[in-house]
Amino acid sequence: MKKLLLLVLPFLVYSSCKKDDFTGIDFRQEMRDFVIGISDYSHTLDTNFVIIPQNGQEIITDNGEATGTPKFDYLQAIDATGREDLFYGYNADNKPTPQEVTDNLLGLLQICEQNGVEVLTTDYCTSTEYVDDSYSKNNSHGFISTATERALDLIPSYPAKPYNENDNDILTMADAKNFLYLINPDKYTSKAEFISDLQQTNFDVIIMDLFFEDGSQLTNSEISSLKTKANGGKRLVICYMSIGEAEDYRYYWQSEWKKNPPDWLYDENPQWKGNYKVKYWMKDWQDIIYGNDSSYLKKIIDAGYDGVYLDIIDAFEYFENL
Repeated sequence: MKKLLLLVLPFLVYSSCKKDDFTGIDFRQEMRDFVIGISDYSHTLDTNFVIIPQNGQEIITDNGEATGTPKFDYLQAIDATGREDLFYGYNADNKPTPQEVTDNLLGLLQICEQNGVEVLTTDYCTSTEYVDDSYSKNNSHGFISTATERALDLIPSYPAKPYNENDNDILTMADAKNFLYLINPDKYTSKAEFISDLQQTNFDVIIMDLFFEDGSQLTNSEISSLKTKANGGKRLVICYMSIGEAEDYRYYWQSEWKKNPPDWLYDENPQWKGNYKVKYWMKDWQDIIYGNDSSYLKKIIDAGYDGVYLDIIDAFEYFENL
C-alpha cells in the first residue's frame, strides 16, 4: 500500500554518484509505450481487462496541450483515465484547485471523453460544502468522481450513500456512475473485516490493492465476493499498481538493492518514504510489472481483478525536469 507519510528529508539518491545520459529518450513516448504494452499483454489473458492510468494526461496529445493532436494508439489502449485534484486538492486538501490548472486539465480530459475513454476524478476534500460542489462539477462534465481523504484508507462517511447510487449491473467503465478508492486498509484490524465492509457497499467500482495491510495477498474468492453490490447489482473491482516508482514494501523488493541497486532504480522520492523513481523504459523494470507469469500484473489477473489502476504515469515529468 502507498505509505502516506510526508517527510522532510534530504533527497536520498542513487544517481548522485554518476551522471546518467538520457540524451535521445522521449520520456512521454516511453510511458505511452509502457502502458500500451501492459494493455496488450493483459488482453492476451483477458480481453475485457480494464486499463486505467492515473494522472499524466499530457501524454494523450503530441504536445501535452488540449490543442495538440491526440495520440490515438495510447487512447485506444486504455478504458479510462484517472485524475487527482481536478477541482480540490491540487495545492492542499480542502482547498479549491487553481482555475487555470482545472481549465487546462479539463481540455485534456474532454479529449479522453470524445475518444471513448471514461474519466475518473478524485478530489481531496471532506467538508460537506466542497464535497457537494466536487460531485456537482464533475457530474456536469460527465465524469465519474469521488471526494475523499488523501489517505485513501476509509469509506467516506459523506454522502451516506454513493453519489448516483444505482442497482445496475456494471460490466464496463462506461456503465459506472461512482467509485470507491481505498488502497490503504490500515485502519482495519483484519482482512475479513475489510472485505465485509466493502461487501456492504453499493459502489459501482472499487479500486483497491492486491495486498492487505499485513502483506497477505487477497485471494480469488475474496475478490469474487466483492463483485456484487449490496443491492445485488454487479460491479467492477480494479487493482492499484504503481508503474512509475518502485516501492520497498512490495513483494518484489530485494534488500540488497539499497546498497547495490539495479540499473533501472533511481532516486528515492523525498515525500514518500520507501518509494523510488525508476527508469520505467528499461526492460528489467518492465519485466517486474508485466509480460511473464511471475509479473505483478499476472498476479493481479490471476487474483480475479477486472482491471488495473496504473499510478505514477506522470513519472515522465521527473525525468524531463532533471
